Amino acid sequence: MIGLDAIGIAAATLPAAVALHHARDTHSPRHWRNAAFWGAFAVTLGAGPWLPDLVNGCLVLAMVALATLGLKPGPVTTTDDSTRATLARRWGARLFLPALALPLVTLGGTLALPQGRLVGITLIDPKQVTLAALATGAAVALALALLLTRPPRGTTATEARRLVDGIGWPMVLPQMLAALGGIFALAGVGKVVAGGVLGLVAVNTPFVATLVYCLGMALFTLVMGNAFAAFPIMTLGIGVPILIHQLHGDPAAVAALGMLSGFCGTLLTPMAANFNIVPVAALELRDRFAVIRVQAPTALLLLVFNIAAMTLLAFPGSPK
Repeated sequence: MIGLDAIGIAAATLPAAVALHHARDTHSPRHWRNAAFWGAFAVTLGAGPWLPDLVNGCLVLAMVALATLGLKPGPVTTTDDSTRATLARRWGARLFLPALALPLVTLGGTLALPQGRLVGITLIDPKQVTLAALATGAAVALALALLLTRPPRGTTATEARRLVDGIGWPMVLPQMLAALGGIFALAGVGKVVAGGVLGLVAVNTPFVATLVYCLGMALFTLVMGNAFAAFPIMTLGIGVPILIHQLHGDPAAVAALGMLSGFCGTLLTPMAANFNIVPVAALELRDRFAVIRVQAPTALLLLVFNIAAMTLLAFPGSPK
């Protein structure tokens, strides 16, 4: 049965390829430092579940030390702007096919195999169907891109390294921050947050409780860079004890709109490297915060909508 472990192995292929590419780049004075960093990241993704916690912790500390020393990768040989423009004119709108394949395969797989079962056989862990569909979509998109462009041998690894080097160590932030959120939840940070909030604000109405919860989700995500890291803290501290148990809010509405409020924070922070740093590197924009500037109005409007929607929909029959 395909589960999170198999998806982790698939995800590890990218940093593993980048690490190998760096190891072979003997012209760069820091090629072993870069190879060690991305190699350690690949090991945590692919082999982490089978390694002792101490080993995983040492790998993370090694990555921190290498990033602190400075990766500073060497240049990568790639096509120039005129060549790219020529190739873009040749392929035209067909270049969008790989990009469209990723969400279509992900959505189709999620809807077609809601319980991970095919012909009565459980192929995928029901909890990981969407992630498995996403991994499949990425593989299909890569295959389409290769069939369409037919690049020279090794181009995939070279361009992957160029993109990863442009992003740098922030690429690992989503995984690390999500793990940090789990640690915070186990450490009882949510209870501390709830105690602090209750000492400052009288959270006794659906509107006030919703306001505190949604704003807290957005603010924690701004700091941590990942809504999945903020969710256990705010939900265990405010969402479950106050919104659900005390004010009898609908759990599905509270959780869904709370997570969406966290995503509003994701759109506003450079800590969310996968959303706000990757596009800057991929598009080679000069302004590192260009993506955030464009997303900010939408994020703020959506946060206001989430607060209003939760107040009106999650507490039917209650005074607002």
